[in-house]
Amino acid sequence: MTNPTACLLIIGNEVLSGRTQDANLKFIASRLGEIGVPLREARVVPDVPEVIVATVNEVRAKYTYVFTTGGIGPTHDDITAECIAQAFGVPWEPHPEAWALMAAHYASREPPAEFNAARQRMATMPRGATLIRNPVSIAPGFIIGNVHVMAGVPRIMQAMFEELAPGLRGGVPVQSRAVHAWGMQEGRIAEGLGAIQARHPEVDIGSYPYYRENGGGVALVAKGTDEAMLDRVIAEITDFVASLGFTPVPGEPA
Repeated sequence: MTNPTACLLIIGNEVLSGRTQDANLKFIASRLGEIGVPLREARVVPDVPEVIVATVNEVRAKYTYVFTTGGIGPTHDDITAECIAQAFGVPWEPHPEAWALMAAHYASREPPAEFNAARQRMATMPRGATLIRNPVSIAPGFIIGNVHVMAGVPRIMQAMFEELAPGLRGGVPVQSRAVHAWGMQEGRIAEGLGAIQARHPEVDIGSYPYYRENGGGVALVAKGTDEAMLDRVIAEITDFVASLGFTPVPGEPA
């Protein structure tokens, strides 16, 4: 079975300017891998409507799932929802369920808070969207087609993702095997590691230098969905490392 695939769109000028450091990519990639949905691409997109619309339409036709983070708050530059509506060619309008949920939330505050025009933007979505529950701060994300729209704040995004995760059609979970060696340098292993990769194109092999106060080395990681194949490949990598005179240590470096 071929695993479904995914793309992440990180939306916001604040990420491109360096004002905000994205903290969502690692979480989403890791969780999708556990579900068996490899993240094949991630893009950072500015708050420019035509760019968002074109990018969403491009990637939703290419991948099984598209996830977006950012741009669904109450301010003028939170334009993700209306851009998604434009991409799908549907109205951007009050979502009855989201509207009722948020109106009740602000009315229940002590003292009651106004469900004003800015907050109403967070309950305005593409026609036909279904909600992604937000157990952290009420304002929901939404799903339309294969596009899943989530908040940019990491703890809210993570809560939203866990709400929608059970409904994702996954494949075989992505597994990994690792070995590392102190004192090893990538320049010494590049050719031999490339040969191993060529023999096993179905496995993703990566090399990752690491540095510590008392020295450093390289970690070699093999990823794939066939555990038996991963075991064979990491054994081959381990033998290769030993043949160069280094001491291979199973797992990632501490």
